[in-house]
Amino acid sequence: MTNSKGVKPIEQEGRNLGGMDFFLLWAGAAVSLAEIWAGGLLIPLGFLTGLLVIFVGHLIGNTPLALGGIIGTRLGIPTMVAVRPSFGIRGSYFATVLNLVQLVGWTGVMLWIGGQAAQAVWPFPLFGFRGWIVIAGLATTLWAILGHRYWKWLHRIAVTALIALCCLMTYVVLHEYGLGRLMEVPSKGGLPFMVGLDLVIAMPISWLALVCDYSRYGKGTKSAFWGTWIGYFIFSSWMYAIGLAAALATQSPTPDSMVLELMVGMGLAAPAIIIVLFSTFTTTFLDIYSTAVSALNIWPDLGERRGSFACGVLGTAIALMFPATAYEGFLLFVGSVFCPLFGVVLADYFFLRSQKSFKTGFDKEDGYWYWRGFNPWAFVAWGIGFGLYHFLQQATAWGSSIPSLLATGVIYLILMHLFGPAQGDRR
Repeated sequence: MTNSKGVKPIEQEGRNLGGMDFFLLWAGAAVSLAEIWAGGLLIPLGFLTGLLVIFVGHLIGNTPLALGGIIGTRLGIPTMVAVRPSFGIRGSYFATVLNLVQLVGWTGVMLWIGGQAAQAVWPFPLFGFRGWIVIAGLATTLWAILGHRYWKWLHRIAVTALIALCCLMTYVVLHEYGLGRLMEVPSKGGLPFMVGLDLVIAMPISWLALVCDYSRYGKGTKSAFWGTWIGYFIFSSWMYAIGLAAALATQSPTPDSMVLELMVGMGLAAPAIIIVLFSTFTTTFLDIYSTAVSALNIWPDLGERRGSFACGVLGTAIALMFPATAYEGFLLFVGSVFCPLFGVVLADYFFLRSQKSFKTGFDKEDGYWYWRGFNPWAFVAWGIGFGLYHFLQQATAWGSSIPSLLATGVIYLILMHLFGPAQGDRR
């Protein structure tokens, strides 16, 4: 028997998040300087085509994200535990270790970006941007440690403020540059439509490794699904559009900085610093908390609070010592692991098992022991999908995220049908 302490399914009486809570949770995740910056990458497409790519990309990318959350809501388990039935109990440790690496790393990236942006808006005396990093690190770590019972109130306050401030930010951009001027900027070309689509799809897909950590607290599957889907769709699309508009108007590779500088120039420094800090809090706390929850899949005695504290300290230390550009490429590479990996998990849950006989995977007796705790066919399918992801990324103009996810799922289903153990005999 494997230790299940700390990752047992959340019973119904322990669930307190409704549709509006998930809407605000994922809205807070989407309101990010990183998403404004990502919108600027679409500048070669022009304004109208760029908006079309943003809309279609989020329609496609949000669906696997919300579907992944269904597993957490129905079973009450976190994401890394949801990997066990497909990859085996020990096989899930592979995903867990990589997830820990990327989550601690992204905590450092987001705190560094937030610290730099805050310093540009409101210089911190003596300590500079590192002072803002420490403040943001302490706040987000405390936010994660407080637990899900307090998130709903924190998010209602923080995200409501962010919505109002994002309206102000949008007004500033459109007032300064004008919609007509943006539409007149010619398309430069050089970015295929499908590659632009992949740049958008990759953002919601990147949250797949975390989604069940929060959806397991959902009161109902339908409200959790639509709260997640709609909240992330609206606000991520909005941030991408702001970034695209600012990049087109200024021809700047850092539209997030340009928007903040524009607000400061109009005497709106206070709203700008609130946007920077609140957006850093509502996005980065997800990385910190999910690091702790993911670690419990291997070390169940660690505890959520100690795990959150450890991640917060490590992420803050990384942000203080290294610029984000020093390891962002590596983190994106690690993140590419999870697109084909969840092609396996989603295919396993929705098709192979038809959403049935999908136990928590705590014990050998649950039937997820396969071969010494590993399901070799899941790893074969994942390996092919991972290779396909990087081949498509380098050699074609058709994008890589969704094709690799779908292809991996199909390959897994074929392999399990031909060579996998019979249902109910997965030891």
